[in-house]
Parts: sequence; structure tokens; C-alpha cells
Amino acid sequence: MPRRRGGKAVTDLPGADNDQDVPAHRGDPLAEQRAMSRGAGVVDRGHRGVIAVTGPERLGWLHLLLTQHVSELPADSGTEALVLDINGRVLHHMVVAHTADTVFLDTEPGDVPELLDYLKKMVFWSKVEPRDATAELAVLSVVGPDTADVLAAAGVAVPERPHGALALPGGGLVRRMGWPGADAADLLVPRDTQAAWWERLTAAGARPAGTLAFEALRVEALHPRLRVDTDDRTIPHEVGWIGSAVHLTKGCYRGQETVARVANIGRPPRRLVLLHLDAGDETLPVPGDQVQRDGRPVGRVGTVTIHHELGPVALALVKRSVPVDAELTAGEADRETPARIDPTSYAPEADTPPPGRAAQLGLR
Repeated sequence: MPRRRGGKAVTDLPGADNDQDVPAHRGDPLAEQRAMSRGAGVVDRGHRGVIAVTGPERLGWLHLLLTQHVSELPADSGTEALVLDINGRVLHHMVVAHTADTVFLDTEPGDVPELLDYLKKMVFWSKVEPRDATAELAVLSVVGPDTADVLAAAGVAVPERPHGALALPGGGLVRRMGWPGADAADLLVPRDTQAAWWERLTAAGARPAGTLAFEALRVEALHPRLRVDTDDRTIPHEVGWIGSAVHLTKGCYRGQETVARVANIGRPPRRLVLLHLDAGDETLPVPGDQVQRDGRPVGRVGTVTIHHELGPVALALVKRSVPVDAELTAGEADRETPARIDPTSYAPEADTPPPGRAAQLGLR
């Protein structure tokens, strides 16, 4: 029987099929979360897309297109970046890694065709060659405070800094991350060696885990996911991507005017928060549902999950004017769930959310 929390089966979460091409769990999603919070787990995220950019002008060319400062990105390093539309709304999010003579961009599942089409249209006379490398590389994520020990036991050199990247023996790369858990690393491994790498990492001490556990810790860390926690109006300031994925003083890129205007003279209209859902046997909301206050829409629901310590929770974009202690509901009229904002998930004086609740309370 699936384990339950707050009357809900963890494996029956709304939106759990967003990652239907990879295992949602390995038998016990809550235990997998605990392993990633206190030790280490490994998750198959091989459904993510990967774009490889080669050519002598790769960094300068990408610098003109992305929101992040990458013109002088050193080898064996990385970052996060966005592509915006002309109004500053987020179209694409990617994790960037620069090793040897290639820049790798890994993206949300299914995002490569549209993003690659845009990149190819912007080549003009630049000496660059962007290509779809999804069939070549698969993403495996090791998550938890014991990540460095697991990688060392697996014979993998550990990058020293967040987003640091190093080539793997036999091809691919390892990139250190700061989310979704206390520590994490992504391995982009050749697809024909994916099974061997999985066995190597589990033998080194990483518990096999699924995307449900990964997503729960991502929600706790307040790290948004494109098109689940964002909509077609989202600007970077609303979801905490300023700094991590947007450089405020770099040169021109599409949508920069909106980014600069909001950063310099205003505040974003919405903010990303963690919602606690008071759900018994009621149906949980799904991504895209309304958040309401006194019967009026004040936001939208993003990722919904069941956390091993916090219970049913969700990320949500709500109007900045909504008080932190407001009584809210989440879901449509026939399945509304009482909801409240976690006060530790939002600092009123800042445009970027603070670290996740468990980290603040010293639970890790």
C-alpha cells in the first residue's frame, strides 16, 4: 500500500505525471525524502533536455542571449540562466555548465526543440554550433548532505564550488548544485553508460529515489520549476531568479528593460511562497488552480507535494499585497483546500525568497 500523509497517498499527487518518463518513486517516497535530507539519494532525471554549444565564440554569443553573465565563464564552472521575451517574461530556464570546449544547457523536459530553434535563429555569422545532445547525455542527480562522500566513493572528483563542473571519466560531466537539498550534484552521463553509473552511485551509498522525493525537497527549497510554478506572465523577480539566473549589471539582452525597471524603481507584482495545505480527505489542488482570499483570486498554485516533515504543501505565486497571515484557499470551487502562507518562506523587504523552512529551522 502507498504510504499516506494527511489522508493522501504520496503516489497519487496531482501533477505527479509531469515526470512520467522517469520513475516517480522507488517504493517509499517519504523514506526517499528522508534519505536525501539526512544522507544521500540518487534520482533518474534522464528526461531532461540537453543542448551542447561548441565553437570559439560560444561564450560571447550566449552572453548576448541569456540573462546571466557568461562571456567570461571559466572552464569547469557553471550557473543558471533564462531566456526572456521582449516584455521580460520567462520563456526558458536552463542550468549551464562549461567544460573543455563545450557549454552544456540542460532544460525542462520537452523544452529543447523551442529553445534550440531560437538559438539557431540567432547564430547569424557567429562561430558557434548549438545542437540537441539529449540523446547523448542523461541527467542523474545525487542529493543530500552526504553527496560529496558518495561521489568520492564512486571515484568522482567533487567540484569545490556551487555550479562547479568537471569532466567525468569516459565522457559527460559532474556539476555541483546548491538545491534541492542541503547539497546536490548533477551527473550528465553518456546514455549508454547510465545504468552502470546508477549501479556505481548506489553501491557508493546513495539510496535509489524517484522524482516525487526530489520535487518535495525542491519545493521546500523554494526553487521554482518552469511552467509548473510559472505562467506566461512570470518575470524573474517574482520567483527568486534574480541573482541565481539573472545578472543585473550585464549588457543588453531581450527583456532587460523590464528586469532593470522592476529592480530599480519598483517591486514585482507577485511573490513565490510556500503554502501549507490543510487537506484531510479533500482533493488536493493542482498546478494552475487559483489561490483565493475571501472568494477573490489572489494567485495561482504551482507544484503540489507531500513533504516528509511538513505534510501537504505547495508553491504558489500570490499578489504582493496578500498579507502573510491571510486566510486562503487553494483549488477550484468544487475542491477548495484551506491554505496558509509559511511565514519563513517570504521576507517582505526582499524580492528573493530566503532559504527553505527546514534549513532555517536547523532540520538539516
